[in-house]
Amino acid sequence: MAEDRHTRNDGRPDGRDTRWTGHRAERRDQVLTAALAVIGREGTTVSVAAIGAEAGMPRSVVYRIFRSREDLDEQIRARITDDLMTALSPALDPKGTIREAIELAAATYVGWVALHPHLHRFLGTGSPGQPAAGSRAVAGTRTAVALHLARLLDTYAERFLDGEAAPTGFNLNLAFGMVGLVDGVVNQWAAHPESRSSLDDLTHFLSDALWGLLAGVTPRLGIKLDPDQPIGPVPEPPEPGTPYDVPDDGR
Repeated sequence: MAEDRHTRNDGRPDGRDTRWTGHRAERRDQVLTAALAVIGREGTTVSVAAIGAEAGMPRSVVYRIFRSREDLDEQIRARITDDLMTALSPALDPKGTIREAIELAAATYVGWVALHPHLHRFLGTGSPGQPAAGSRAVAGTRTAVALHLARLLDTYAERFLDGEAAPTGFNLNLAFGMVGLVDGVVNQWAAHPESRSSLDDLTHFLSDALWGLLAGVTPRLGIKLDPDQPIGPVPEPPEPGTPYDVPDDGR
């Protein structure tokens, strides 16, 4: 049997293999950075050749790094969602009053969508001939945000309920409801510029709607919230192994 050309006689990886892996990762990052730049500038219909030109490499080299256009598009979506999560990070660590925390979350997300309309559209539509329906990157990010919110709601509920837990699934339903509300409203707002509200009106609507949802369901737990009450420090997250642990989505 022929010896692996990337393996030394002592079984350790050849240095050339390590260098090639690092080089490939650098070029992959270069292509993804270029893709976000050209999509953000020109829209979702950009070609692989245009992305390669932005990255300073021919189309054929791009296809040596990515298995297919579908693979490239999915990794572009993963990079976009990573950037979005970085922008959302401060809003996912709530401070101030309940009203202020909700307004910050709504304003941060809406502001990102308004600043990056083509990137947001790419998450939902993909490139021509490669629809984004069923994207694991997009679904995984939406789920991650909802699960993070559910964990926060669980720990805050225990504070209001003197250490008792909310009924099983209550905060999970609430968290996914809040995320779904924002996602649906913002998607239609972004898709219909000819008939949409102002950015400020959208932000205020989402803030009011999220507060209305939160205030409307928490009385079932015997909790009456005041939008101007301080949130207080973020509680410690639950221990690993909670019902919210889900299988890896491949991201």
